[in-house]
Amino acid sequence: MASAGDPLLPGEGSGRRPGFLPSSIRLKTSVWSELGGAVGDLGTYIPIVLALSLASHLDLGTTLIFTALYNFATGLLFGIPMPVQPMKSIAAVALSSAHLTVPQIMSAGLAVAAVLLFLGATGLMTCIYRLLPLPVVRGIQLSQGLSFAFTAVKYIRYVQDFSHSSSASTAVARPLLGLDGLVLALAALLFIILATGSGDDEDFASDGTIRRRRSCSRVPAALIVFALGLLLCFARDPSIVRGLRFGPAPLRIVKITWDDFKTGFWEGAVPQLPLSVLNSVIAVCKLSSDLFPERAELSPARVSVSVGLMNFVGCWFGAMPCCHGAGGLAGQYRFGGRSGASVVFLAIGKLALGLVFGNSFVTILGQFPIGILGVMLLFSGIELAMASRDMGTKEESFVMLVCAGVSLTGSSAALGFISGIVLYLLLRVRDVDYRGLLRRWGAGRRQTGSKIGGDGDEDA
Repeated sequence: MASAGDPLLPGEGSGRRPGFLPSSIRLKTSVWSELGGAVGDLGTYIPIVLALSLASHLDLGTTLIFTALYNFATGLLFGIPMPVQPMKSIAAVALSSAHLTVPQIMSAGLAVAAVLLFLGATGLMTCIYRLLPLPVVRGIQLSQGLSFAFTAVKYIRYVQDFSHSSSASTAVARPLLGLDGLVLALAALLFIILATGSGDDEDFASDGTIRRRRSCSRVPAALIVFALGLLLCFARDPSIVRGLRFGPAPLRIVKITWDDFKTGFWEGAVPQLPLSVLNSVIAVCKLSSDLFPERAELSPARVSVSVGLMNFVGCWFGAMPCCHGAGGLAGQYRFGGRSGASVVFLAIGKLALGLVFGNSFVTILGQFPIGILGVMLLFSGIELAMASRDMGTKEESFVMLVCAGVSLTGSSAALGFISGIVLYLLLRVRDVDYRGLLRRWGAGRRQTGSKIGGDGDEDA
């Protein structure tokens, strides 16, 4: 059976892979497939960055440039479509009633970066990864995937107001018709389903042999849908052209006071840390081994250090704190990303937009059809949730579902993680054969007593 990284179309072999390129960014499928995967995680990236730009005055141009550099680096280092996404918990706090300032947001990112860099450099992250039970990891992945799917349905059904929050659904139902109407979102949904199906690379016959091969590269569905969304931005409000300013935003070092750091640490970093450890490192490493079984397993230490170094560079200049994410990886894989080339293509696009339009690009994103973003986010969430389908026993499924359920209802990956670990340990304690232990303990005592008695007789 062909692996996910194999060429999927005839002729996509060595002739299309220039020898001067590093192996990590050489095409595994086709240019169209990798371009489709490049936009696969924008359903989560755009709403958060847009909301922070509008509500918290985050510099979008600086964030685009630095996340482009991050994408370049991760594509070269990891050789898979490793996503770069905003830290969601920090963003949620910044957009809530607490309303963190830009220096406080950057302080939170630097604090998380310091912890992850320490865990990665000392090897503690690898120990955590190896000790975590698989059902608990699957529970975290399932909860994140379903959370993305629920948010996506809200994006599709209801009008959004990103000037206050990245998930600020109003009670107003999305209009049926229009350039951001329900019909448009459903049409995009049907198009992606018809073009990519369930996301499998191959169809199998009943005997397990490959009946025919298919690939997102034939129809780059996500790329077409995203390009349509960009065109509709100008159709919805042609006056946005007058708001564009050419040239990159000037780089400025963010001035962080001690009070900013304390507020950022307690309000932003503390709730973000469990999510970064579990979803940005542990779940990403596990998902990468599921999606790319032919590749060596990602090192949790390297992924953790990667997140730390990214933010130690960008946060000082006002770039949004970023991490990797299992949902972004699932989305990019779902839409065709199979190598580091996918995120390198995304980096080129971000860098061009950041250098040409700078912070004024927010006027274009403000008109992007949110229903289309919801459709893209829906497929990312489903792909991530489907990674949990490998639970082989009822007990494993029980732990996974409890972990996922608590994470979803409590809105906390940390709470779900603790519940899953406690439940897993209780089930292990329940499986202990206490009668056998007592029998062996009693037999050992009798044997020890007999030996002592025999030694006493010899001394006498």
